[in-house]
Amino acid sequence: MTITGFHHTGVVTRDLDGLAARYTALGFTVSPRSRHLLSAEPGSPPVPGCTANQCVYLGNAYLELLGIVDDTAPDPWHSREMGTGFRILNFETPDVSALSLPGIPASGVLDLERDVEGGGTLRARAVHLDPRSTPEGYVGIAQHLTREYTQAVEHPNGARRLAAVRIAAADFDATVDRYARMLGVAPAPVFTVGDARLEIVPGPVSRFEAMTVAGDGPDLELP
Repeated sequence: MTITGFHHTGVVTRDLDGLAARYTALGFTVSPRSRHLLSAEPGSPPVPGCTANQCVYLGNAYLELLGIVDDTAPDPWHSREMGTGFRILNFETPDVSALSLPGIPASGVLDLERDVEGGGTLRARAVHLDPRSTPEGYVGIAQHLTREYTQAVEHPNGARRLAAVRIAAADFDATVDRYARMLGVAPAPVFTVGDARLEIVPGPVSRFEAMTVAGDGPDLELP
């Protein structure tokens, strides 16, 4: 297995307009709203889901603002179970079908599609770790199929890249060991992930604690 960096982080909300307005006020250029088509299981065709997103595209990853926007629609990726806040972390791989996750339960390969502004369809493939094994949040490993639709854009605040993700872990040693096995490296509290870093710190509750965006101005810690 090869993980080459962070693919995206995800902040889940039931007020997508409000969350997008907040990130715009922080100086980010936020993409227009786009609804998701998602496969419920490996090999099944993507179907319209209950979620839509707006994104902040950076040089090495993107920040997904994920909204639950239609409670009458199917929920093939169980987004309603995620809660709200910083709940999603996806790593990037060049070939999701070649993944090896020793001792870590995961889904098969799932497909995602969504339309993008100006025409065209973004496509990706992902494997989701069983959330019962990742109490800090929802973890996946994804492969771009249409990377041209996730290119970096200019941001008024000067943001250029996702620099770090910090995870608080109630079971610190087990969490460090699990991410070491995912990344194929020796256990450590700080991992290099592409040109960014993953930091794991002890905490009373396991959760995705923060992400740091760097660029031309001061580093910005989110969400």
